[in-house]
Amino acid sequence: MMAETADLQNQMKKAVAEAAVEKIRNGMILGLGSGSTAALMIRAVGAKISSGELRDIVGVTTSFQGEVLASELGIPLRNVSAVEHIDLAIDGADEVDPAFQLIKGGGACHVQEKLVASMAKRFVIVVDSTKLVERLNVGFLLPVEVLPSAWSQVKTRLAQLGGRADLRMAQRKAGPVVTDQGNLVLDLRMENGIQNPEILEKEINNIPGVLENGLFIDLADEVLVGEIVNGVAGVKSLRRS
Repeated sequence: MMAETADLQNQMKKAVAEAAVEKIRNGMILGLGSGSTAALMIRAVGAKISSGELRDIVGVTTSFQGEVLASELGIPLRNVSAVEHIDLAIDGADEVDPAFQLIKGGGACHVQEKLVASMAKRFVIVVDSTKLVERLNVGFLLPVEVLPSAWSQVKTRLAQLGGRADLRMAQRKAGPVVTDQGNLVLDLRMENGIQNPEILEKEINNIPGVLENGLFIDLADEVLVGEIVNGVAGVKSLRRS
């Protein structure tokens, strides 16, 4: 049963990644997101460039992992500091609520992801249906990137906001996770989830020592959702009203 569920989820991810690539046009500066669904999107972009279906594409990646993958696929890349705007950014999300507010940062890339999203004329989220939630942070922890020297102080301040934060530890090495920027990540759970994402994003970012948190507020223009209908993977589009 677990293998069947994983296969269905992979089908949804593949379907939604391919649907997102159909939105790309020749000559675009393209924000290339992070995570498993975004990786499928990057591979699809690389295939279309290789076949000649897409031309004059420039990619701006949101993680070192994405940069390596895009380079291997022959996608031309620029650093985010070398572009004035991004035409279209496509990225995944860990949670999406009914107001299109997001939690991102499961892969600890949310600082660069938010920078790219904020520069994009259009920001499209690609998820499978399991990522849609009624309230953020009930099921998924909120990542907060902090300066290494400040993690303990920030943890205390987050507790004063009503949350419990724990330092994210690496899985295959001793010690904490270190981000692409050389910082640490506190994973935060608010009691009963996040009541007001717009306010909490600002409160957290105002704590000295915090670089950025994983709440993406009023950035997503469209959410493409992979779903299984009658045993077949399909995609529905949710747009901001």
